[in-house]
Amino acid sequence: RNVSYTYTNDNDDDHFTVGPVNFTFRSNEIVFITGGNGSGKTTLAKLITGLYKIESGEMLLNGEVVDQLTLGEYFSNVFSDYHLFDRLYGINHQQKKMEIKKYLKLLGIDHKVSITDGKFSTTDLSSGQKKRLALLVSYLEDKPIFLFDECAADQDPEFKKYFYHDLLQNLRSTQKCIIAITHDDHYFHVADK
Repeated sequence: RNVSYTYTNDNDDDHFTVGPVNFTFRSNEIVFITGGNGSGKTTLAKLITGLYKIESGEMLLNGEVVDQLTLGEYFSNVFSDYHLFDRLYGINHQQKKMEIKKYLKLLGIDHKVSITDGKFSTTDLSSGQKKRLALLVSYLEDKPIFLFDECAADQDPEFKKYFYHDLLQNLRSTQKCIIAITHDDHYFHVADK
């Protein structure tokens, strides 16, 4: 509600403000955030997920005002500037062996990567494959809200179609809230908003 954030440059009077933004995201819904380069999409995403502290306004979760740390616990994110660790952190990989196998296959990287004792066999992958591995980690976290920042941008056309038509739809069918930043106007019809 009325969320805003301002970047300022210490060297001069330059500043860029995102907001005020008023929006409601819901479970079982796919929302696309679109706009030109530099328009504030990723800044908005980092505000929504609690990575940036809002300057004004408030964030609510199920009608209750929450702080940024609490908000962040509800999100699984893959940002365009993501970092891929060499292992799974905070995920009980022993209990998720079948899921890991399933998602490696669904993401088309089972022939490149395996996971043993929570550690990836390799992260020496193409940028598209690394992003798919980051998607795997996101799925395994299994949070109620997923945020994807240009996740299909550097993917081949087949995987891009699979991402929008299958992966996002499957997440929605499990009552997840999905927020995706995208320039893929060929897939805008997939979004509810």
